[in-house]
Amino acid sequence: MTRSNHLSRFYFFNLIFALLLPAFAVADEGMWIPMLLSKNEAAMQKAGMHISAKDIYDINNACLKDAVVLFGSGCTGEYVSDQGLLLTNHHCGYSFIVRHSTVANDYLTHGFWASSREQELPCPGLTVTRLVRMDDVTEEVLKGVGKDDDEATRSNKIEENITNIIKERTAGTHYKAVIKPFYYGNQYFIYINEVFTDVRLVGAPPSNIGKFGGDTDNWMWPRHTGDFSMFRVYADKEDKPADYSKDNVPYRPLKHMTISLKGVDEDDFTFVFGYPGTTKRYVTHDEVDLVANGTNPIRIGLRDIRLKHYKNAMEQSTKQRLRYASKVASIANGWKKWQGESLGIERLEGVAQKKDQERQFRQWASDKPEYAKVLDELEKNYADLRPIEVEWTWFNEAVMASDFMVRAHQLWQIRRTGDELKVQEIVNSILKSNETYFEDFEERSAVDKAIFVETMIEMWKAGYAKKYFLKSVTVAAVRKRLNFIYDNSVINNREKLEKMLKTIKPGTNNKLHKDSGVDFFTVAYANTYSNENRSKYYDAKDNINRLMRTYIKGQMAMFPDSNFFPDANLTLRVTYGHVKGFEPVDGVYYKPYTTLDGIIQKENPDIYDYVVEPRLKELYRSKDYGRYANAKGEMPVAFIATNHTTGGNSGSPVLNADGQLIGINFDRCWEGTMSDLLFDPNYCRNISLDIRYCLFIIDKFAGAKHLVDEMTIAQ
Repeated sequence: MTRSNHLSRFYFFNLIFALLLPAFAVADEGMWIPMLLSKNEAAMQKAGMHISAKDIYDINNACLKDAVVLFGSGCTGEYVSDQGLLLTNHHCGYSFIVRHSTVANDYLTHGFWASSREQELPCPGLTVTRLVRMDDVTEEVLKGVGKDDDEATRSNKIEENITNIIKERTAGTHYKAVIKPFYYGNQYFIYINEVFTDVRLVGAPPSNIGKFGGDTDNWMWPRHTGDFSMFRVYADKEDKPADYSKDNVPYRPLKHMTISLKGVDEDDFTFVFGYPGTTKRYVTHDEVDLVANGTNPIRIGLRDIRLKHYKNAMEQSTKQRLRYASKVASIANGWKKWQGESLGIERLEGVAQKKDQERQFRQWASDKPEYAKVLDELEKNYADLRPIEVEWTWFNEAVMASDFMVRAHQLWQIRRTGDELKVQEIVNSILKSNETYFEDFEERSAVDKAIFVETMIEMWKAGYAKKYFLKSVTVAAVRKRLNFIYDNSVINNREKLEKMLKTIKPGTNNKLHKDSGVDFFTVAYANTYSNENRSKYYDAKDNINRLMRTYIKGQMAMFPDSNFFPDANLTLRVTYGHVKGFEPVDGVYYKPYTTLDGIIQKENPDIYDYVVEPRLKELYRSKDYGRYANAKGEMPVAFIATNHTTGGNSGSPVLNADGQLIGINFDRCWEGTMSDLLFDPNYCRNISLDIRYCLFIIDKFAGAKHLVDEMTIAQ
């Protein structure tokens, strides 16, 4: 072979090798730990940031991390005043808006704005969590863990250490703490938190603003949704967390956001500071294939059925719409995301891409005993895991799709427990929920029954419920059996149910053994979650977790000069990028921002999700945008950027180069929802509400200027 051929092969190999670098090498990707942000500071400043890493995270001085909170158990929020005023997404506050809504006071439809502190509505059960500090506790957590310990022994020792560390670090304080693993348990961090429990609803736009476009526009761009709501955090007079009391006062955060009205232009630097939930960026092709071709198609198909019936019901009356609003929002969110995720994986040839990366790793690891067989072992364990994961997905999305089966599950728990206190707890829970369950029962049960029957028939057709219907070999026979089960269960007879529950005790549950609904659930659960299935599943999961710990350690050894970001795990992270449009398909370019013009263009009074509020149309016609218009005189609504976000980032502050609030993150573009597994800078975009539209709605639309006056605004 000639020297030129040798060189050609050398350059070709290195080009391929560069293309196959793992996820951390892709531009604008990464969810970075605030405590370690100094490692990214130079790159962020080169990208356009004007502030320092310490302005973002500093345990000795007030900084941006003190203005960012975990809202509830799965969203982010940010303080925008020194009086505990908090912004998050409308969909994050949705269930609490619904909870306060009635037919007479339909805040979900018409919006809600407290004109005084006294009018703010308490939200029992809602928490807001501020990070006080975080520390690397890897050495302490792994103390006493042997290199050759099995997973059970290792886990037990780690849990013991974690309990002791948390107890020691929070002793004598009102703080709470959590320790979370990173890189599959190669590293551990402790998060010391302050948890506030007195949180009150301050403001929410009407649904036709806060949820404009509904499920049709969800995950899509261009977007015109005013996805925000406002809450206020209260504390005791010493500014410490306290349960709800009329004596509590607005919390005074150490830091609140300065809001910029300058807006954004294409290529402007932005960063998102929030609590991303879950990503799996370092997994093998087996996991990607399981998601795209195993579980996602099942989830999507079964949720189609549920959404069809709920939406039909919601069109019948306001009461029905309020009844199913939160449920539909929750179901539809995953349903649409999974569709985009699967298409994105297919477009990127994600399974093949992962296999190529694994081939490179195998070549590198071939002479390294610690890593040489890790991918072979992962493949074997995924082969054991996959059929059970698929079956469990069918159970969760079909058997548990109806309210009927959810209640059957509760009664099944009574049937299997010998704990009298536990039995009474379940009984009380069912009795408490009876008012809602049996309200307009004929109307509600027609919807629920249709969901129960249709989802279970789909499961039967797929072969996963054949054993529940041994004598039913046709769809008609299965349908008849399902109708009988639903119609004859004590679950759907309030008088019989309450009479039975008031006398039931552990060990005397014979009536439950004979009930059609409880018996059906028992058979379904026993077959799906058999001891054999459980044993195989958890053995495989434990092995995969152990092997992934080795695999990611190997990837770090393979690329020692690279800065790996850890997968999201609902801990505070920073992600950065630029405002940028994109081309979703050939010949189409999406601009990076939208305006009120687009809302008017989308208006359709015959479709609930596209009804435009009269007051909003009035403001549009008069162009009464005040100081919130952009330089062109337009009213901006939303914008997109290349920040790497996921679930949990909903409500996160989007900040400019100076660390000022310019938007509220609320979604991702549908074409890039595979970013939890594979990141493509050409398609992955986070969608944010322009803060100017948020303030415009509060001030000009709602007339709640007193709330804007609380905020610190840079013109």
